[in-house]
Amino acid sequence: MKGTLYIVSTPIGNLEDITLRALRVLKEVDVIAAEDTRHSSKLLHHYGISKPLLSYWGEKEKVKSEEVLNRLLAGQSVALISDAGTPGISDPGSVLIGSAIKEGISVISVPGPSAMIAAISLSGLHANEFTFIGFLPPKKAQRQKTLLELKTEKRTLIFYEAPHRVLETMEDLLEIFGERRAALIKELTKLHEEVLRGNLAEIVNMMGEKTIAGEYVIAVEGKKEGSLSFDEALDEVKMLMKKGKGRKEAVRAVSEQYGLSKKELYDRSLQN
Repeated sequence: MKGTLYIVSTPIGNLEDITLRALRVLKEVDVIAAEDTRHSSKLLHHYGISKPLLSYWGEKEKVKSEEVLNRLLAGQSVALISDAGTPGISDPGSVLIGSAIKEGISVISVPGPSAMIAAISLSGLHANEFTFIGFLPPKKAQRQKTLLELKTEKRTLIFYEAPHRVLETMEDLLEIFGERRAALIKELTKLHEEVLRGNLAEIVNMMGEKTIAGEYVIAVEGKKEGSLSFDEALDEVKMLMKKGKGRKEAVRAVSEQYGLSKKELYDRSLQN
């Protein structure tokens, strides 16, 4: 009989943010697969949980996933946890989850804290629809290319960012998105949690007076309906063409969506 893989969400900062079900599962499984066993040991010790630990972090994920999979095929139950939040969401874990599904192993979610959900609820921005991006490319050219592709997205955008890149990322957002409302959330649920709200320029200015440290979540409002300039419309036409659409089809889609002149947009697209 095959075992069961539990995807267990763990606290994103405050150790009290864990569900009773998660604690029960962690106590009952045969083994816990952790992104970083040293980090996870603190949580487990806090709640008096003593179970065999396997690490599957970074480059070891593929190899370690095979070891965990063999345990599952042998009938053992495994709890998969990351350093914070839910495995597989901007964290390792997707390799093991995908392999378990292919092998017909029962995979059960034990949900809990989520940095993206906590951040958007704190941001004050439109939260009915949003797009989670996660971490942007670390290199500036690739990061700006990604942001240009997201420039016309109408839903609220959620990003994760590391402290050593957060200022550069905020400056790129300001350069490409302009004066949009945003929120920068630092150290969610931790002792030094802080939320900066305003437009992107205001937040960048505020960052100059703050100590930059810890983990960050960035929320940025989406493109407002009807506010697309011709230059921005041309960028979207180019993006659609790169994805395989013909020029006329791309121009028609963009012009109809934003109420722009199809002829003028087509003529200007030929000049670029």
